[in-house]
Amino acid sequence: MLTPAEIADARAYAIAAMTDAGVVLTAAEQADLEVSDFGLGDLTRTGLQLVVYVNTDRVCAKEMVLRPGQTCPEHVHVGAGDELGKEETFRVRAGEVWLYVEGDPTSAPRAVAPRPEHYTAWHEIVLRPGDQHTIMPGTKHWFQAGPTGAVVTEFSTRSTDERDVFTDPDIRRITVVADD
Repeated sequence: MLTPAEIADARAYAIAAMTDAGVVLTAAEQADLEVSDFGLGDLTRTGLQLVVYVNTDRVCAKEMVLRPGQTCPEHVHVGAGDELGKEETFRVRAGEVWLYVEGDPTSAPRAVAPRPEHYTAWHEIVLRPGDQHTIMPGTKHWFQAGPTGAVVTEFSTRSTDERDVFTDPDIRRITVVADD
């Protein structure tokens, strides 16, 4: 659960980080900026700040901001019916991102998983400004910002975040806001 003050602070941080990275947001985008703690109440370690530019039946584009060491927890984009699940490409605009996918584990990973018992994908891909990586549907993945935080643009097929399957059973996609 997050307090309104925590949400305001996270939004201000994200807007400043995007501005520093040369991302221009409209007043409406700033007002709609989402802050997610994934229901864990530990935003500094597990969370994400994001703006959704577009999400149609075919495509999605988002801007994501992570504070230093902040982690988007391990999950997989699953399909339904004829839909395969989301295919997404991350392109780093600022900072460094440590992306983990299924595959041969990296012997000395840079990231420290906030709840290690719920992280299984350890094949590390380091992304710096201008680097990008595409994650295919059905691929378990998670990512963490490096020591200066990160701004990441996501281009993908239609986003169906409500169907994401997280490895951590305590994850909740919708942020709960505490009363003042």
